[in-house]
Order: sequence, then C-alpha cells, then structure tokens
Amino acid sequence: MAGHRFFRKAEIPLEVVILMIAALTMTTAGTLLFPVASGKLPYYENGLYGLLLFIFGLQTVALGKTPFGDMCRSLPLIAIGLAVAASGIITCFIPDLLIWIPRAMLFLCFGPGGLVLLLRFLFSRDKFRAWMQNGGIFRHLAAGCGAVYLFSILAGLLLWKKDMLTLPETASAILAYGIALMYLSAVLAGIYRACPEAEKGECSSGTGLPVDRAMILLTGVFMVLLGVLLVPVTLGMLPFSGSAQLGLLMVILAIQMLASGNTPIGAFPRSYAVVFCGLLFAFLGIVSCIIPGILVAQLTILIGILNIVGGGIKMWGMAVPLLKKGDTPSEPIPPVLVKLNSAQFTLNLLSIMFGTSMLVPGIIPGQAIGVILALNGCVLLYLLRLLSIIDRMSRAA
Repeated sequence: MAGHRFFRKAEIPLEVVILMIAALTMTTAGTLLFPVASGKLPYYENGLYGLLLFIFGLQTVALGKTPFGDMCRSLPLIAIGLAVAASGIITCFIPDLLIWIPRAMLFLCFGPGGLVLLLRFLFSRDKFRAWMQNGGIFRHLAAGCGAVYLFSILAGLLLWKKDMLTLPETASAILAYGIALMYLSAVLAGIYRACPEAEKGECSSGTGLPVDRAMILLTGVFMVLLGVLLVPVTLGMLPFSGSAQLGLLMVILAIQMLASGNTPIGAFPRSYAVVFCGLLFAFLGIVSCIIPGILVAQLTILIGILNIVGGGIKMWGMAVPLLKKGDTPSEPIPPVLVKLNSAQFTLNLLSIMFGTSMLVPGIIPGQAIGVILALNGCVLLYLLRLLSIIDRMSRAA
C-alpha cells in the first residue's frame, strides 16, 4: 500500500516547488555551516550566492513573483528575471568575477524586498487581517509569511554586515529561515489542495509562458553561458568552479522533475517517487554548490550517464516511428515540424557528446566542449521559438 502511494500522482504547484527548493537550500546551507565554522569543511560562498540569485530569477521568470511582490509577467520583467538568473549562474561558475555585485543584489532581494513584503502583508486588507479572521489554515499561512519575511530582513542585515553574528549564530539563523520556508511551502500546498482556484494569480495578462517553456528558456541561458565561459576557462584566462557548475545543473534538473515530471531520461507522471528523486537531486546539487569538490567525481559520472542514456532513449524514440512507416507513403510533414524534429535530434546528439566527454575526459578538447554546450543552449532557445510558432498555428487553426 505504501508503494502504491509512492507512485501516486503528486499535485504540487510551481510556487510550492520553488519554495521547497529555497527551503532545502537554506536548511542545507545552515546545517553545513556548522562544520564549516569548526574548520571541518571548506566553503564556497559564491556558490550559495549564485544559487540564491538563480532561484530569485526563476521565480521572476516562471511566476512573476519578485522579491518586492507579485507582478504581471511582461517581457521586461522576464528580461530582468533572466538577468538575475544569469548573474547567479556566472557567480556560481567564476569565483569573484562579479566582485561585490552578487552580495549587493541579494541584499536588495532579502533586506528591502523582505521589508516591502512585510509591510504589504501587515497593511493589505486581504492578507494578514483577513487571514486571521478566516482562521484555520489561513492563520498558519499568516504565521508562515510573517516568519519568512522577518528572516528575509535578517538575511539582508547579515549580508550588509557579515560580522553582526558569529558563524555558528549565522548558521542557526539560516537554518531557522529554511524551516520557516519549509513550513510555508507545506501550508501553501494544503491551501492549493483545498482551494485549487487560489493557485491562479491576480494578474491574468502577461506573456503566457508555461512552466515547461520557462525551464527551457532558463536551461538554454544556462548552457549558453556555461559554454561561452568554458572557452576562456580552458585557455587558463579565468578561474572556474566545476563543483558549483555540476551543482547548479543538478538543481535545474531537480526543478524540472518537481515542476513537470520531466527527467533527463524522459517525461514521467509527476508521482511522489519523481518528487523524491527531484528533492534528492536538489540536495546533492546544493551541497555541491556550497562545499567545493565534495561531490565532483560522483556527480560527473551521474550527469554523464544521464546525458548519454537520456539522449540515446530519445533518439531511439524518434527512430522507431520512422522504422515502422518504412516505405509506406504518408502525408507531407509541415516544415515547422521538420525543423522541430531536427532540433530535437540535434539536442539528443549534443547530449550524448557532452555525456561522453564527462565520462571519458580528454576525448573531446576543452574548447570543443564549450562550443558543444553553447550550441546545446542555442538549439534549446531555437526549440522554444519553434514551439511558440506551433502554438500560434494551433490557435489560428
């Protein structure tokens, strides 16, 4: 019976998914900072900063939820979200390249952003007072939001003045922040189960970018940046954190699994088993971002195998229908679908090449790996454009 429940469909809105990732990031970071404080583990601060910036950018692009409140997902807002996510990616990959900028951006997100959200929460007619009057789970929602906003302000103060608390005290505060985020995500999940209509935002306008397309967009940007940065890295012109690169890639894979059931080896119904695997991927990625070198060998093998197996399965899935058709005449395929199939085939081929380069170091020159990754990102963005064209054709039909 337990096994049956484990494979039951999991209805988890994207807002809750991102909160779960943020909660896992904070609880993991807070827990790891205790051995860091005693000198038992190394610590890569830029890895944590970059990961947090990426999460803020993801919220903005996918949901229109900014550190200062909800907004309609217009093209300028998505561009801002992509810029924030890109700064997080660069911060993870290249130590100290952006100097003080990531810390300043996070201060604005946590400090002033948390204060604005707290004031809106307290003085808005349909939030704190209404929730307390409604009682029940809404009082838990009020408690969760209040705690998260207060801890956000504290995080901003710690970014402004790092020596305000000792490292163990900072670890305790970050851990408590993660627990508050976890509590809020559980409350929101319960509210969305009871009132599915509450998941719909107040803003009905915007770009209409679905969750899976938002993830394709962010993954494409990730791959392009990684590929472009790897070229000067392999030439010895820039330092590079391979551990944070693998970690952020694992977190992206985890978000895809949690949000839509899309795994590296194919799409599956979003069951609790897939959610568990997604959270495990996220945990491994977060640890790899924060603690340099600790999981590099293991994640290199895992990501290499997933890329080869996933690319191979998808290529076989594309080939089987063609083999079954044989010489049987068929209706002409629209040009846009031909381009879509070509893009998917190219993606699968590049995925196999990238996976092979990870499992067999040196088989592909370093600069070529950068080109492969950049091409992968460009093809993903091209695929996103083709999907938009197909959507417009479907609406016009």
